[in-house]
Amino acid sequence: MELRLDQVRQRLDLYEKLMRLDKPIGILLLLWPTLWALWLSADGRPDWIVLWIFVLGTVLMRSAGCVINDYADRDFDRHVERTKERPLTAGHVTTKEALVLFAVLSLCAFALVLLLGNPLVIWMSVPALFLAASYPFTKRFLALPQAYLGVAFGFGIPMAYAAQVGAVPAEAWWLLLANVFWAVAYDTEYAMVDRKDDLKIGIKTSAITFGRFDVAAVMLCYAAALGIIAWVGSTLALGWPFYAGLAVAAVIMGVHFTWIRGREPAACFKAFLHNNWVGAAVFAGIAVDFLVSGRTFG
Repeated sequence: MELRLDQVRQRLDLYEKLMRLDKPIGILLLLWPTLWALWLSADGRPDWIVLWIFVLGTVLMRSAGCVINDYADRDFDRHVERTKERPLTAGHVTTKEALVLFAVLSLCAFALVLLLGNPLVIWMSVPALFLAASYPFTKRFLALPQAYLGVAFGFGIPMAYAAQVGAVPAEAWWLLLANVFWAVAYDTEYAMVDRKDDLKIGIKTSAITFGRFDVAAVMLCYAAALGIIAWVGSTLALGWPFYAGLAVAAVIMGVHFTWIRGREPAACFKAFLHNNWVGAAVFAGIAVDFLVSGRTFG
């Protein structure tokens, strides 16, 4: 019995690594834009049931995305130093196990959506799943798969508005666009880490597409993301805490420039991970603004 329990634990450990639950940065980068939308759409007072459903759904869909990503890249990852020991690539988990795990995670996420009882959100969950499942394959033919990732990672924004107000206003789509620019920025930093390996195996990334203009492109995308978020905030008459949050985010982005300009892989990866604080700063500005002002827009 003890031997069997050990085997179960080992299997669960492998599944945890396949879902990258041991590396939560992806969950956070997916979660922050969703929280921005939940707070803005609910005048700073989101329904707590809706909030928890979206938080849990974020964890499930990011986990599912990691599984299908490793399934799609299993023949490429063995040629990349950073990814060659991933469970699927290393042969510790079978492709059948990966697909079953992806299906189970996706069904659990869909079950959460059903709990909302909102037809619009239920219908929007279909393209959300398609985006998550198809993103890994876009690296074969899109010059900027990071832009596609931005849509996939930001689709929680229109879904959050749909869950809170039953509609998707223009501001939600503008926030989604801002998230696309932010995702291109941070995932280009990520792609700069593996650029040499990706060139060898034929994977397309923004770091390769931008070439020697990669650092400039990252900073321009950062600026575009902040500019769009600031414009959305101005249309909603948000106050100084919101702009203070954006200012902090801008300073963090400036720090990232000092890290990535030398194009050293370790520094670029550090900048990528540090984007958690960019998302957190924007959210803090939004949340504090509603707390301080007590304003409502509904």
